[in-house]
Amino acid sequence: DCRDFIRTNVEGTKNLLDAARNNRGIRFHHVSTDEVFGSLGPDDRPFNENTPYDPKSPYSASKAASDHLVRAYWHTYKLPITISNCSNNYGPYQFPEKIIPLFITNLLENKRVPVYGQGENVRDWIYVDDHNAGVDAVIKKGRIDETYCLGGGCELTNLELTKKILKALDKGEEMIDFVPDRPGHDLRYAMDYSKAKKELGWQPTVDFGEGLKKTIDWYKNNQSWWRNVKNGKYLEYYKKQYGE
Repeated sequence: DCRDFIRTNVEGTKNLLDAARNNRGIRFHHVSTDEVFGSLGPDDRPFNENTPYDPKSPYSASKAASDHLVRAYWHTYKLPITISNCSNNYGPYQFPEKIIPLFITNLLENKRVPVYGQGENVRDWIYVDDHNAGVDAVIKKGRIDETYCLGGGCELTNLELTKKILKALDKGEEMIDFVPDRPGHDLRYAMDYSKAKKELGWQPTVDFGEGLKKTIDWYKNNQSWWRNVKNGKYLEYYKKQYGE
């Protein structure tokens, strides 16, 4: 139900903007996504700060709306703002609806992993600590009313990603369950973070192999957390998404 996206991303952002506007001296930083730019072809250049908005799903449309709303509060009310658009995050404490923690926890339970279509969709992966450092750099050094793209410089197809996780957990490819693709599934995301590197001195530092190992170790050592999460309504969500 896309109403949840509207309530959270549009109405929720408006509420935060109003709270900031009503409290003088607040600098408002808005964290957004690469999905607002749409989908790249296999040979297209990565998204950058000048890429036109072209959201393809209700979720990305609601995020695009929130980006525009943030900019409008600067131009209308002079609320100091910055925006960052980031690629796909991974790391500790990520909710197991997301592909990396979903696959890790499924495999730790000796369950198969659902890959949409043929696993050809491409995502640019950034470790959560690198993203946090990027946001911190924007807040401390970024110019008002500017957008900064943050990416990990690590493009992988979903199938390539799946095989890396399988190998890290000593599992075979028989654990892959190819499922029907989801509606509006964008082919490829990738981010050009050269502006952030030039203006803020920021760039990702965690290699994907290192970050994946840290992530797997965390889920191995915190099973009570994710086992508690993966029950109740989560099971209903999983069945709806993957048909199991």
